Amino acid sequence: MLRRSDGFYTTALLQAERGMYDLAVFSLEQSLQLYLKAALLKNGVDFPRTHGIRSLLNMLAELTGKEAVKQLQTTYGVELGSLEDAYIVSRYLPRTYTAAEFERLREAVERVRAVVGEVLGG
Repeated sequence: MLRRSDGFYTTALLQAERGMYDLAVFSLEQSLQLYLKAALLKNGVDFPRTHGIRSLLNMLAELTGKEAVKQLQTTYGVELGSLEDAYIVSRYLPRTYTAAEFERLREAVERVRAVVGEVLGG
């Protein structure tokens, strides 16, 4: 699952290089969703039946009890909501993203991954 998460992240960067920001944002969402699911599985939580990034992050916050994980929801709430929207919108509605929006979401994904990886030891 981590390998697929990394693959979606790399794909997002390649799509962004080509100006395909709508697909790049969808790939960022997939990358983070798989990363959070892998973190939960690594820590003994059954495979979560949700696609919601905020729900997955909340599960990790409860699992770890770490303030740093809880704080991610507050700090990146708008970005996490936008990523969740990208998951749905990419299938049903035409939505374009700008380079600046992609970069803001990419930075949020990287920070969430860094904090969760640090708290869970990898």
